[in-house]
Order: sequence, then C-alpha cells, then structure tokens
Amino acid sequence: MLNIDLTGRRALVAGVADDGGFGFAIAKSLAEAGASVCVATWPPALNIFHNLLERGKMDESRRMPDGSLLTFEKIYPLDAAFDTLADAPDDIKTNKRYKELGDFSIEGLVQRLTTDFGAPSVDIVVHSLANGPEVKKALMDTSRSGYLSAIGVSAYSLVSMVRQLAPLMRPKGSFLSLSYMAGERVIPGYGGGMSSAKAALESDTRTLAYEAGRRHGLRVNTISAGPFASRAASAIGIIDAMVSYCAANTPIPEVLTATEVGTTAAFLSSPLASGITGTTIYVDKGYHAMGMAVDRGTPGTV
Repeated sequence: MLNIDLTGRRALVAGVADDGGFGFAIAKSLAEAGASVCVATWPPALNIFHNLLERGKMDESRRMPDGSLLTFEKIYPLDAAFDTLADAPDDIKTNKRYKELGDFSIEGLVQRLTTDFGAPSVDIVVHSLANGPEVKKALMDTSRSGYLSAIGVSAYSLVSMVRQLAPLMRPKGSFLSLSYMAGERVIPGYGGGMSSAKAALESDTRTLAYEAGRRHGLRVNTISAGPFASRAASAIGIIDAMVSYCAANTPIPEVLTATEVGTTAAFLSSPLASGITGTTIYVDKGYHAMGMAVDRGTPGTV
C-alpha cells in the first residue's frame, strides 16, 4: 500500500490561531502522516489560541484517528509583516500583546527554531498567512498603505521565509503556501489589494521554486483553495455567498472542506510529490475549470 509517511520529519505551519481554518487542517494532516508539528501564531491571537488549547475547547477537532489529541511541538509568536525586530515600529513593540514576546519577527522565528532544534532541523514549511486591512474596499478605492500591507503580509512574507528558513531546512525540504482564484480572475468583493497579493504569491512560487531548488534543493508550491468560511475569512464580508456560489457552480457541487486542503498539503509535503515544484495545485472541486455559471437553461447542463 502506498502511504504518505512523514515519520521523522518536522513541519512548521505559520498562520494557525484556531481550529477553523486551512492552517489547522494542514497541521493535523501532517501530524496524522507522522510529522512533528510546530506552529506560528499572530501575536494578537496568541493568548486566545493558548486558552483554547488549555481549556479543551479544541479537543474534538484535535482528535486523531487513534484517539489521541493533536499536540504541537512548539507554538511560536510570528508577525510576518516584519523581517527583523528592528523593522517593527515602537507602537507595535510596546503594545501589550507584543511586548512580552521577545522577537516576533521572521528572523526571530528562525532564531527560536535554531535554538530549540539546531540546524538543519526542518523539513516542511507551510505559509498560511494573509492579511488585507482594506479587503472590503474595491481595488480602486484601496489606499497605498492598505495595498502594500496586503502584499507585504500575504506575498512578500513567503519570499522572506524562504530566504531565512532555507538554511534551516533538511535536504529535499518543501515550502507550501495558500493562494486563491482571485489571483487570476476577478472576484468582486475580494478587494484591498488581496487579489494582487495572491497573483504575486503565485508568480513568486514559480521563481522561488527555481531559486530555492538550485541553491538549496528545496521545493516550493502553492495550493489555490476554494472559498472556505473560516473565522479569518469572515473579514471579507461575503464569504458565505462565495462558498454557496462555488458549491453551486463546481463540477462536483459540494462545499470544500478544510480536510481536503490538509490532505493535499500532506501529499505535496511528502516524498510522493518529489517531482512537483513551482506549481499551483487547485483544490476547489474543479471551480477553476469552469467558464460559465451553471444554469438549467444552459445547453449541456445536467
């Protein structure tokens, strides 16, 4: 039997703050395949995440097939808007949700991993990070600062993470990020520069695959997932309508599950996908293949 086996491998999933999104589902799938999993969490959500874990509020979703609970090897603070701690402004560093955390930058994350596990020590890095402060605004109405913030956190942070984490990666390691159809087609309501960020993310995936492959022997891919009503996605404001529309117009007319994205991520992170890099993998029930909305009055519909 051909199995996904990640035994002995260490994964870092950046962007996990609860049990309701793709990041958590990916972390759980990696763990089910045998990997040890560390997560990185946005500082303003870190205490809430710890409280959910400590109070057992996530126990049901953490349940593994053997009855045990998913555990995280380490939980690190990470604000991917900052490459180094020096990049963070004083009002962030002195904020009550940040000031006791030490170095919460990408460089700080690398230093913590090195201290905890040495180098090389990581096999899989998952970038499940996105933020667009003006996501509800049309692109034409988006400010320069809102646009650049969306690009910085949602796309450039992958570049920074590949650059800074590559020396920590073991041979044949894998980077993986999460994209969305808005990077290549118009999704009205998905604004604030987030569509531009996803387009940049997919373009950067191809270039990073070449550069990280040649320099370090590492793979870089992205998953273009269908819409999913996570807590983070609620910021878009129309996520329920997006989910319903896609479920009605996909070749497989079902709502996408987070587990389907998680298992795809586990495959792409495994040796079974050793020949796949620089690729956008669609996990959207086939929505990307459609060129017309399904309508009973359209010839050829079923």
